[in-house]
Amino acid sequence: MEEELGHLEEQVDTITQEVEQLIPVLPDWVMPIAVLGVAFLFGLLFHRVIFALLNRAVAKKDLFWRSLVARTRRPMRLAVLVAVLSVGVSVAPLSPRGTAVAQHGLLIAFMVLVAWLIYTALHIWTTVHLRKFTLDSEDNYLARKHVTQSRILVRVATWVIVIVAVAAILMTFESVRQWGVSLLAAGGAAGIVVGLAFQPVLKNMIAGIQLAITQPIRIDDAVIVEGEWGQVEEITGTYVVIKIWDWRRLVVPLSYFIEQPFQNWTRETASLIGTVLLYLDHTTDIKALRAQAKTVVEGSALWDGNVFAVQVNDFRERVMEVRVLASARNAPRTYDLRCEIREKLVTWIQKDMPTALPRTRETVSVDARARQMHPDIEVVSRAPFS
Repeated sequence: MEEELGHLEEQVDTITQEVEQLIPVLPDWVMPIAVLGVAFLFGLLFHRVIFALLNRAVAKKDLFWRSLVARTRRPMRLAVLVAVLSVGVSVAPLSPRGTAVAQHGLLIAFMVLVAWLIYTALHIWTTVHLRKFTLDSEDNYLARKHVTQSRILVRVATWVIVIVAVAAILMTFESVRQWGVSLLAAGGAAGIVVGLAFQPVLKNMIAGIQLAITQPIRIDDAVIVEGEWGQVEEITGTYVVIKIWDWRRLVVPLSYFIEQPFQNWTRETASLIGTVLLYLDHTTDIKALRAQAKTVVEGSALWDGNVFAVQVNDFRERVMEVRVLASARNAPRTYDLRCEIREKLVTWIQKDMPTALPRTRETVSVDARARQMHPDIEVVSRAPFS
């Protein structure tokens, strides 16, 4: 055994001597690349081992911890590589210029890493925060408020992170820094040109911040925009997608909701009062109609039990306008409730109260001479009531 160990040591010494003799013969660029390559491979291997252990540790944890490990996998790989390559640059026999270039590259990688980590932390926080709310409930006012606010702020923050990171990276280059200083020194016309060029982007970004704070609209709000009724389906950093009732999509810029008037039916609560208008004859029995409407509304699964009323809303020359009010939990249910009330009341009127249907009345007078000439004449009116 001792002889085998001694033989192995001799072989190692021999290989070491051969490598030391070979090093002076190799080009100058081989050793730095070899050192950095070894550091890079070591960083990848170290990262893989660490995350294998982390995945095993959180395998039985809840979804949050598994998502946290999964989302931080790539940023942490970059962090490990930046760390080991920093050590490699300090050890590798690089020229002063090579060292400066490598350090500059590592500085840029570090800036990207910081922006990436901030972006990841922002999304993890948003995910955790929004897990408390669900849009599936019927009265989802609070959920819509938080979902809308979080999504808009995340998109605006993402733009800010990207712009700041790119600006910081560009400022590490001397030529770009001097150009920026010259541009600031020039001021005046250059600033106006840049401002005009970025006006649409800045306009929508500011509108996004205003929407997140004031919240004139939220996800799943029922709105009327440009004469179209629909629900807010998506809010991005530059536009809003509204799903029209017939499944068309209306795409509107964010700034529209700051500058133009529009209707929001669910601004404070999802519940709505539906209106059904009936145009009936003046002789209609309102008491019987109110009783039948109450029976229809109370028997509907769509009514929320809050608001019900039957009112004579207007009195016109040939008809009177009767308004039936009933509330429901949200806009789609309110629309369906209105249709149900209208259909059932019209059916009931046709069957049990046909005299309530609108009629045109005319009074025909016959003078005395005509009666003398035709004593058997009979006056027929278009309606029994005159």
